[in-house]
Amino acid sequence: MTPAYAIIYALVVCAGGALVSLLFSKNKAVAGWLCFLATALSSFLAITAAGTVLLSGPGEAVTIMELPQLGSSLRIYIDGLSAIFIGLIATIAVLSAFFSISYMEHYKDYGVARYYPYFLLFVAGMYGIVCVSDMMLFFFIFWQLMTLTSYALVRYEYKKRENVRAANKYLLMMQIACVLIMVASALLAQGPATVGSETLMKYDFEAISHGLPGLLQSGSGVVIVAFLLYLIGFGIKAGMWPFGQMWLPAAHPAAPSPVSALLSGVMIKTGVYGLMRSFLWLVPEQAIESYPSAGWGLLIAALGTITLFIGTLQALKQEQSKRLLAFHSIGQVGYILLGLGACVALIRPGLQNETVLGLAAIGFYGALFHTINHGTFKSLLFFNAGSMLYATDTQDLNKMGGLIKFMPVTAIMTLIASFSIAGVPLFNGFASKWSIYVATILGSSVAKYLGICAVFAILTSAITLASFMKFFGVSFLSRTSSHVAEKAARKPLLEVGWMMQIPQLILAALCLVFGIIPIGAYQLIAQALHGSQQGLGASLAKMPLARLDGLAGIASADGSALFDPLVLIMVLGIMLIIAFIIARLGGSKKRADEPWLCGYAQDAEQHRYGAHHLYAGVKRYIRWVGGKPKPHM
Repeated sequence: MTPAYAIIYALVVCAGGALVSLLFSKNKAVAGWLCFLATALSSFLAITAAGTVLLSGPGEAVTIMELPQLGSSLRIYIDGLSAIFIGLIATIAVLSAFFSISYMEHYKDYGVARYYPYFLLFVAGMYGIVCVSDMMLFFFIFWQLMTLTSYALVRYEYKKRENVRAANKYLLMMQIACVLIMVASALLAQGPATVGSETLMKYDFEAISHGLPGLLQSGSGVVIVAFLLYLIGFGIKAGMWPFGQMWLPAAHPAAPSPVSALLSGVMIKTGVYGLMRSFLWLVPEQAIESYPSAGWGLLIAALGTITLFIGTLQALKQEQSKRLLAFHSIGQVGYILLGLGACVALIRPGLQNETVLGLAAIGFYGALFHTINHGTFKSLLFFNAGSMLYATDTQDLNKMGGLIKFMPVTAIMTLIASFSIAGVPLFNGFASKWSIYVATILGSSVAKYLGICAVFAILTSAITLASFMKFFGVSFLSRTSSHVAEKAARKPLLEVGWMMQIPQLILAALCLVFGIIPIGAYQLIAQALHGSQQGLGASLAKMPLARLDGLAGIASADGSALFDPLVLIMVLGIMLIIAFIIARLGGSKKRADEPWLCGYAQDAEQHRYGAHHLYAGVKRYIRWVGGKPKPHM
């Protein structure tokens, strides 16, 4: 079975599973298990396809249907880049489906006939969008399959007017993005092209790429307009500033938490996929001299820097769990865009200087690695938030407190995810951000502005850590709130069941593995590049990313930057042992006492610090960034 046929079968399984789950939708548990089994089978087929491509290279494309009069064909082709995104979609989809079985019992007033069928078709749409090579009709079909089903999932709780409004905004923005991308493809398409022994339709991606050198050499302004439309269209999908703020913070909290994990962890990555395809794989190597990569790199890096900084500042102001996570999705996409922008800016001078090309490769590796990492830790965070919502019936962080006593497993998983997104060393977020920092700091010798971008990126990681100190602290570490105490009085252990814990444990393990042994992910990306020898991706594939150091360490191409997790573990371990010895030498005794209440005689709810109170002084000075939190109750 070739990779293309494996994906075709995965699409068929998703469609069949949607029909079967609809037929059994009167029983939530049965429908949930059927959806999970269909998702698991389709994910197995998808991961098989992705693994085959990464190990053996891309297989032959499969053309199912041709429409010469429309210039389109249903052609399925999977290369290394597609394989990475297929693997990410499959992993998060199967975990979300398993999480859903128990989680959907939370919705007493809503059935699952409007959930599981749409869930499976949503997954099918995402598979299709990263595998189809047509950029017009069949791109439109898969885009609409992905968009309309996710629209239905966002408005699942349709009795809440704010959810319907959020879904409508989401639908409008996705349709605008679709139109912009299709117009861009129409502007660049020249006609059918013969590539190798295959004649491709007018709107096939490879046919557009084949005709691009002539357009670039002609100096036509059409190319600039088309690439700008690609940037805006795929940028809307990815959540890039300022477009992400128009839909993402409303849509992600409205959807059920397993869907929020798919939206943030996977779906917005299809926008990242489109940007990588457009600005690197669409441009043939022989056209590099005519391709204004420096200008596009500057624009993407600048937008990425603004996105990561503004999105994270807006997240710092939030008091609703899933809304806070949604703004952080915008911020983390900014890091991905910054890495991609650095790669695009450095790739042309890199063709004359191997060291600079190495930095361009590091920027791309960082962007793609952070795409994978964000998919893992952000999906985990939405599972965490969903578990908290399931136990407390609220997203309001001000009403939470002391949950670590009642939800210890969720607390540990949330702490791992929080450290990961904040870029704490030995967690996966640091490993990918490190590559982006290296590419931008060292790349500033060629493009001066990259150094400024790096400063903002590092500062934003500190702001992210502050935001998640709030997220974790007010939820789990503060004194028990009256709301939590009331819930615990009815059910002493609020912890979610094992079916909602297992997906969290798997993702938390991935966060640790990719943080401690990042070379595994880098080798995976290297395989993806070697299996994607098209356009400027072929230039990146020629350049080995880095030298390996020990079991898990990585050095930059010229050896000027080094990250070795094992050495870091040893250093931290020695420091902890020394601190423990010093503490024991003091001979002080441990004691437990009531917390000081700042002079108040009584422990009351109004004397407890909540999310609203934290960083009040800072929030006063960042009103200009927007992202107003929902009113504090």
